[in-house]
Amino acid sequence: MSHVSQASVTTPDGEPAPPVPTTYAEVKGWFAAYDQALFDWFLTRQNSDEGKPGDLLELGAFMGKSAIFLGRYLRPGEQFTVCDLFDSPATDDSNIAENGASYPTLTRRGFETNYLAFHETLPTLIQAPTSVVADEVKPASCRFVHIDASHLYEHVVTDIASSRIVTTPDAVVAFDDYRSEHTPGVSAAVWGAVATGDLHPICVSSSKLYATWGDPAPHQAALLAWLEERTDLWHGVEMIDDRPLVRIGDQGVVAPESPQPLHPAPPAEPVPVPAPAARKPGVRWRKLAKDLLPPVVTRAIVARNRRRRG
Repeated sequence: MSHVSQASVTTPDGEPAPPVPTTYAEVKGWFAAYDQALFDWFLTRQNSDEGKPGDLLELGAFMGKSAIFLGRYLRPGEQFTVCDLFDSPATDDSNIAENGASYPTLTRRGFETNYLAFHETLPTLIQAPTSVVADEVKPASCRFVHIDASHLYEHVVTDIASSRIVTTPDAVVAFDDYRSEHTPGVSAAVWGAVATGDLHPICVSSSKLYATWGDPAPHQAALLAWLEERTDLWHGVEMIDDRPLVRIGDQGVVAPESPQPLHPAPPAEPVPVPAPAARKPGVRWRKLAKDLLPPVVTRAIVARNRRRRG
């Protein structure tokens, strides 16, 4: 059973409220600078074409790091949907074990607190297994989909199939963990969809594979032109069954400007610098006289001063 809502859940009495982040870096999650740069490029390019509206969709949210980033590119009249189990029970034993091992701190309250620290309103939240997405999201409505949910092969196959139903013909679908050693189910499912000839890869980074169910050539041509101007990303083109695939790597990449919190932390109070200790009058001149005058004159002056004090 799914729960679809844009209303915040409340913290039960007696439980501490999740901490509110005051910088993007405080939001827990995995989102490399090179993938932030690629998300920004794909979404900015889409946003420059006002004649092609489309919604945004994320499957698997964790604590909201990539969702917060995605929310910046939502245009008026579009919808952003996030689907995650959050702290609801999983539907099968394998998923229960996966969630317990990988996401023990994931809660919907934590996600909402983080997201609302950067955006005025929440996205549409589907608190359910991602298998419900094809029933809850309008067909052929999404221009960008980020899939970072279950790593289990059967679940990823379903997520891939759902992405085909809900995306526009030239939409971009980003798959996380397509090559990690701890997620062979993702690798098998994603590359299996590529091998059938239906899912067309655009490019790969170390962490994500970017693909489309439509023609990848326009994406790749524009991407290669952009990469030629970047000195902080290296790239190359590989052929897979006579189909080009752009490989992208980090070469000191500078991430786009981070999302800014609605209520930044107040600037730190300046630490007062203690004033230098006051020198006794005459100390500097006495030292200078001692260094410059002949010893006999110095002894005479010292003797005179002692007689005066006496």
